[in-house]
Amino acid sequence: MKQVVGRVFIWFWAYLIALPIAAQSSFTVVPLGVKGGLQESNLSAYLVAPAGSSAYVCLDAGTVYSGVEKAIARNTLAGSTGQAIRTRIKGYLISHPHLDHVAGLLLGAPDDTAKTIYGLPGCLATLQNDYLNWRAWPNFGSGGNAPALQKYQLRELAPGQETPLANTALSVQAFPLSHGKPYPSTAFLVRSGSSYLLYLGDTGADAVEQTQNLRALWQAVRPLVQAHQLKAIFIETSYPNSQPTSQLFGHLTPALLLQELEVLGQLTGAAALRGLPVVITHIKPGNEDAIKAQLLKGNTLPVKLIFPEQGQRLEF
Repeated sequence: MKQVVGRVFIWFWAYLIALPIAAQSSFTVVPLGVKGGLQESNLSAYLVAPAGSSAYVCLDAGTVYSGVEKAIARNTLAGSTGQAIRTRIKGYLISHPHLDHVAGLLLGAPDDTAKTIYGLPGCLATLQNDYLNWRAWPNFGSGGNAPALQKYQLRELAPGQETPLANTALSVQAFPLSHGKPYPSTAFLVRSGSSYLLYLGDTGADAVEQTQNLRALWQAVRPLVQAHQLKAIFIETSYPNSQPTSQLFGHLTPALLLQELEVLGQLTGAAALRGLPVVITHIKPGNEDAIKAQLLKGNTLPVKLIFPEQGQRLEF
């Protein structure tokens, strides 16, 4: 009898070991705002933290307070809205200083706690000189017009150089994008351990912008895609395909986005893209149905298209 029980026990553990191990998440993302304009309570902002952590950084900050309110209502975040903003958000990464990407940060500054704002030098210079100047808004920054209240430390990122993000287990590399000449934007490659998440601020297509910024970015992440270390791409699609090229203002359409993803697929091999989440951001209000339909119809790549909702919890 003991021998039978022993054989059953061994068989049971062998069975458990043979079961496929579910892929574990590397990142938790909470969209605080997903739209590309008009709706001031739902503008570009995405909290990201290592899976299992509540120490977030905020990728862009068009809407913060209303987004945290929505996340708490959906049981995605805990505590009061003010407490979550002050204690859960450890810093901000700003892709470019247009109002729909910084308004939530500016409006919430009086009630926020001391944090670091990361960005490329030109972005931070605009934020400090044009907003945090005692004319447009009090100077919560660390430089500029006196008195500097020193609540926010503005830290410049060097393109392609990895920088640790204070009070988190994350680090970031910044890559320049073109958002309608001569306006620059930024892509942030966020790392947690050996896993990566790529967030693009507003960007036009290389062919329209007459640059190679997106191709250079795809080249940089190619080995991460091939090694399945890149867990998700967040990228904008602002207008439907009917929008004239002359009126894109440094944005993408479904057709242009899919062309750019084709370039990435050519570099990595299409098989490497299988199941890769591509999160569609910055859709202009009123265009949601058309953009979603055009993306789903036009997509021939094996990526997984995701259309995020404000306040939900995403795991990658």
